[in-house]
Amino acid sequence: MPTDYNPPLADMNFLLSSVFPISNLGRDDMDPDMAAAILDEAAKLARDVLAPLNWTGDQDGTTRHDDGSVTTAGGFKNAYEQYKNGGWNSVPFAPDHGGQGLPWLLSFPIQEMWQAANMSFGLCPLLNQGAVEAVHTHGSQYLKDIYLEKLITGEWTGTMNLTEPHAGSDLALLRSKAERNSDSTYKIFGQKIYITYGEHDMADNIIHLVLARLPDAPAGVKGISLFLVPKFLEDGTKNDLICTGIEHKLGIHASPTCSMSFGDNGGAIGWLVGEEHQGLKCMFTMMNNARLSVGLQGVAIAERAYGAALIYAHDRKQGAPLTGGNTVSIIEHDDIKRTLLSMRARVEAGRAMTYMAAMGMDQKNTALVDIMTPIVKSWCTDMAVAVASDGVQIHGGMGFVEETGAAQYLRDARILPIYEGTNGIQSNDLMFRKLLRDKGVSMLAFLGNIRTGISPAHESNVGTAVDDLIDTTKFVISRGDDLSFCASVAVPYLNLCGTVFGAAMMDKSAAVLDAVQDENFKRQKHDTINAYMGMILPNALALTHMVRNGAALKDIRI
Repeated sequence: MPTDYNPPLADMNFLLSSVFPISNLGRDDMDPDMAAAILDEAAKLARDVLAPLNWTGDQDGTTRHDDGSVTTAGGFKNAYEQYKNGGWNSVPFAPDHGGQGLPWLLSFPIQEMWQAANMSFGLCPLLNQGAVEAVHTHGSQYLKDIYLEKLITGEWTGTMNLTEPHAGSDLALLRSKAERNSDSTYKIFGQKIYITYGEHDMADNIIHLVLARLPDAPAGVKGISLFLVPKFLEDGTKNDLICTGIEHKLGIHASPTCSMSFGDNGGAIGWLVGEEHQGLKCMFTMMNNARLSVGLQGVAIAERAYGAALIYAHDRKQGAPLTGGNTVSIIEHDDIKRTLLSMRARVEAGRAMTYMAAMGMDQKNTALVDIMTPIVKSWCTDMAVAVASDGVQIHGGMGFVEETGAAQYLRDARILPIYEGTNGIQSNDLMFRKLLRDKGVSMLAFLGNIRTGISPAHESNVGTAVDDLIDTTKFVISRGDDLSFCASVAVPYLNLCGTVFGAAMMDKSAAVLDAVQDENFKRQKHDTINAYMGMILPNALALTHMVRNGAALKDIRI
């Protein structure tokens, strides 16, 4: 039964001390030593409590009962209690409602550990985090006073209710309805699907954020409002909502993915979040937060898959060296080394990109965060599927059976390019909202900053790649009136950005590596950087060719 997880504390601490120095945030209460101490404590919970439940939770799944209640997998409720009592849920949130107010740059490696140790468990606080952001940013003072502190401490958990059976990514088709009451509350009616932790037994109350339409709402997405709909009302009364089913999924078996029904018996009571007909704006506060966290999930599950493959490659004896001799561990074979090194290079590039976005959040650098959000979400989650697949390959036949855990990492990773906006949607977001909307002004300024930071040591490879990306970006801008062309090259353009940004992160790491005292870490990091430059960055040439020679697909029939 696979349970081992050893958090990559050395790389996390290296990033927070040297690459994106947490001391640069100008906080008296935070330096690399303090960050390292906090990460050590988080690692204990991830390694000793959450990771041992990952495989058993996958096997056991969740159970829905006839009354609509859901029991989580064995050990999850107790693990959540330890997580909550340790104060981990409150790490990044404002102190005025019970948060610890610690930087996102510290919160991201902590969250990475939850997701790597047990992604099914980690989904609960991930969705709750988005609910906190939405209520904090758009909620009335009444909602903040009643709900925010309990959401921040983790006593209550939050959900995001967008998808309906007929309305997935196209929210203009949404049919859930809201009616005004005389007391400033609303009645909510409708069905939602794919609601992560929509019902469970780990918290005393579940706070649903629900998109619905008022009777006088304009058509399309401009007519959607957001409502806070608690499972239990303030007086303890059960609200008019119920979990009608849980999905049987490819992966994340221990995370209850619920179908929810609101208003079957007269209407679920809800409160407006933000303004009427402005719900999509409020919901995007949740979604943008969640999209970065999903990218972080990609890094986390890829790290877990790499770590398992590395252990197996050391233990598994098979075949003799090409030069002759006795049977050796498969890690001695060159192709296995190549695969593992490629896996590690992609994981560490993705980690650096997500932490850079986290630092941008702390520094209120909205331009950086806006550009990095779709890239982190898409590139890191596609990377996770590829790395987890490589992990299965390293295990050989044992990877295709469940007992090693390698198959679970691949199954769990496969949801990441889909939820919180498919990666195709992320590519369109980057293309049309982040690039073409201002005719490339923000993107070219961002790329200029990246270019300025490239070290002389990597001028010929990374510097050239950034120059080519700048030229390719200008080419795409010049074709901006041809929307079909831009849509057809949006995915390779995003992947080009992610590949080049990953190289820039490796260059940034290389520039500060000499100051590291741990010679073993320094050697491994040096190997990883070289692997990225030699095996991953060359893909930028192919992606550039795909973008520049892409064809508009509007007249092509499939």
